[in-house]
Amino acid sequence: MARLLLIEDDVAIRSLLVGALRERGHAVATATTGMRGLQSALDDRPDLVVLDLGLPDLDGGELLRMLRAVSAVPLIVATARDDEAEIVRLLDAGADDYLVKPFTAAQLDARVRAVLRRGAAEQADPTIVVGELRIDPRSREVRLAGVPVDLTPREFDLLHHLAIRAGQVVTKRELLSQVWQIPYGGADKTIDVHLSWLRRKLGESAQQPRYLHTVRGVGVRLSAPEDAA
Repeated sequence: MARLLLIEDDVAIRSLLVGALRERGHAVATATTGMRGLQSALDDRPDLVVLDLGLPDLDGGELLRMLRAVSAVPLIVATARDDEAEIVRLLDAGADDYLVKPFTAAQLDARVRAVLRRGAAEQADPTIVVGELRIDPRSREVRLAGVPVDLTPREFDLLHHLAIRAGQVVTKRELLSQVWQIPYGGADKTIDVHLSWLRRKLGESAQQPRYLHTVRGVGVRLSAPEDAA
């Protein structure tokens, strides 16, 4: 059973979701405004927050930023807004998933379980070591030959996903789906730019790779320098 906090001001939607989620075994608390939701998240420490964006006192995106400044609680945005730029912006701001209304309670329950599984797996993950590269998913710290590497959240997520699949070629389609959480199509330049930034911070380039190897027409492989041949 998961302890959920539903921040939703629409009475009908709130009532429907609370009943359906409780039927599926979850304990559900609710808040009808952003500030009450923030206070509840801090006081009650739920396992996961479900957040609507159209709140009466402040925009849900602002609430997400406020919450992320003080808490790492898993969070799913559940809203009628389906603009791709908005989805990407909020995922970058720290949302763990994004669900567009209308959706069924079964879909929300499946997303809740998936996000909680990911969180449990991250807590159990040991530090990943690839050559002299050490990636700690719990503290989100990266070290190369003992020296800290300062990465943005997206750069860390990209490196971590490649590290999980070290030695394997990961396609851009998979990276867009699993790291950016957006459908494939026309966004591969985004991956190329982030790979370029990541290579620079790891002290390499596309022309002289050490850890990040582009397999033309297929994807990217992370491997230790001694395994790259």
